[in-house]
This record gives sequence, C-alpha cells and structure tokens, in this order.
Amino acid sequence: MLHSIARRGARSLAFITALMGAAGCALAAFPDKPVRMVVPFAPGGGTDLIARTLGVEMGKDLGQPVIVENKPGAGTMIGTDNIAKSAPDGYSLVVASFAHATNPALQPKLPYGSNKAFAPVVLIGRGPNVLVVRSESPYKSVADVLAAARAQPDKLTYASQGAGTSAHLAGELFANLAKVKLTHVPYRGAGPALTDLMGGQVDMMFATAAAVSTFIGNDGAPSKLRALGVTTLEPSAAFKGVPAIAASVPGYRVESWYGLYVPAGTPAAVIDRLNAAARKAARAPDFVRKLEHEGLVINAGPPAELDAYVQAEEKRWAQIVKDNNIKPD
Repeated sequence: MLHSIARRGARSLAFITALMGAAGCALAAFPDKPVRMVVPFAPGGGTDLIARTLGVEMGKDLGQPVIVENKPGAGTMIGTDNIAKSAPDGYSLVVASFAHATNPALQPKLPYGSNKAFAPVVLIGRGPNVLVVRSESPYKSVADVLAAARAQPDKLTYASQGAGTSAHLAGELFANLAKVKLTHVPYRGAGPALTDLMGGQVDMMFATAAAVSTFIGNDGAPSKLRALGVTTLEPSAAFKGVPAIAASVPGYRVESWYGLYVPAGTPAAVIDRLNAAARKAARAPDFVRKLEHEGLVINAGPPAELDAYVQAEEKRWAQIVKDNNIKPD
C-alpha cells in the first residue's frame, strides 16, 4: 500500500512538473503571434501617433507585429472596456491616458467596474497640454480669451477628444478657476476635433502637445494653429515663447500622460516582457525624434511606476472634480 501511495505521489509530482515546464515554455515563447494595441480614440490624434510609433518599435523587440486598433467613444470607455474583457494573456493592451485616471470620479458606473480590472505595464511619458486657436483667430493671448469669455459668457467654444479627457478637464478647470463660462464640444478623438478647430467650427482647444505640435509652425514652417499657453506650471522648452496659463490663472495645472495596461490576471513574466519591449521602444531614436517637439518627458520605468502615478492622479482629480462640481457631458 505504501508503495502504491508513493507511486501515485511520484506520478502527481511528475504531472505538476510537466505543467510547470509547459507554462515556462509558453512564457518563454511569448509572443508567438501579433499583439494588438487598442487606442480608445479616433485615428489622427496624439495618442494614436504615440501608439503607432511605439508599436513599430516594440514589434522589433518582440519579434511580432504590434497592430494598433482604434476603438473610440464614451470618453475612452469603449476601447478600455474591450481590453478589460480580453483574455489576460499579454496579446491585448490599451494605451491609457488622462481619462483613465479621471473616469472613476466622473462616471457613476464604469463598464469594467474599476481600474482594478487592469494591470500596469509601463508609464511611457508625461507632457503638457497646449491652449491653441486657429492661426487666423482674433485671440492672441490667454488674456484675450479671458476678456472675450467675460464679455460674452458661454459664447466661446472649446473642443476635446471626448468627455473626461485631458482637453475636457483642462477646459473645465480653466473656466472654474478663472470664473468664466465656456461651452464644451466633445469629439471622438483629437483628429476630428482639430479638423473642426482649424475649420472654424470651434474657437479653441486645450489639446495634448502630441496632437498639435505638427500644426504649430516650427523651423519656419507655416502654422495652422497659434499656441496661447501651456497647462503645466512652468513654460515648456518644446514651446518656446509660449507662457504657462498659470501666469494668468493662478493655481492652474494639467498634465497629460500615456501608459500601457493589460487585463488583470496577465502573468507577471508576460508583463515584464512587454515592459522591457516598451522601455526599449520609448528610447528608440525614431520614437524620440518624432516626439522631441512635443514636450513629452519619457519615463519608461517598471510597472509599479505607472501604478503609483495613476493612483495619485485619480486621487487629485477626484478632489478637483468634487470641488469644482465638474460633470461629464
């Protein structure tokens, strides 16, 4: 009988060892097919640009293509929910941004429950938003905007890439701190918002630097947009001569950021592999060259860096949303 028990125990141990070996091989082989990266905005915006540039570089390191999918709508929740409900195997990522940290305070019920539905991969970088108007606009400074808004409340319109995004909350915070009334016009991404801004359908936009840098004249190139101010406390080296909005509206500060998440439950070894590829990609010459004019400060550290940063942003914006009675559209 003891011999039989020992034999069964040996078989069980061998089975467990085989399973562990298979799991190890599976992780060692990751990825063995294309990885998809969801952008929860329409094509053409700053997040889309960052995702596509980063995806190409990550694909080189992973040995598999990184395919970008645009799933806009509902203040980024459609694309984000798609990843929350995907298999936790590392083959589905979402490019998260400002709305990821503010939606819990703005939305009474998130389709994925909470941000605990995700596991952090990497904080790619942080940067300013830029208050822009079309180049033919009569507004040439933040002071001009404030004067017009005070003279005709609710007449001035500002575009955003969606409710709860940095462009939306930047405008809400600006209006609240300056004690003016503006009209928010949400779009399904920065691309269509900028198209209407340049076409004269809306007056201004607190756009991400990544979305507008190519439209602000650099090195003598013609400018389609005029930058009036940056949303960081201090001026940005990437936008020479453009003041901080805080100089006109004390206490004003908004920061954009970009990070990668996978569904909760994704194996740690897979996350580490994705993190390593993303860190290398964020420092690749082509990625740096395309973003050098946008004021993006590269972070690209361990997953815990993204987790700590977003938790702090969630807490900060929850208080701002409450104090200023900010509501989603």
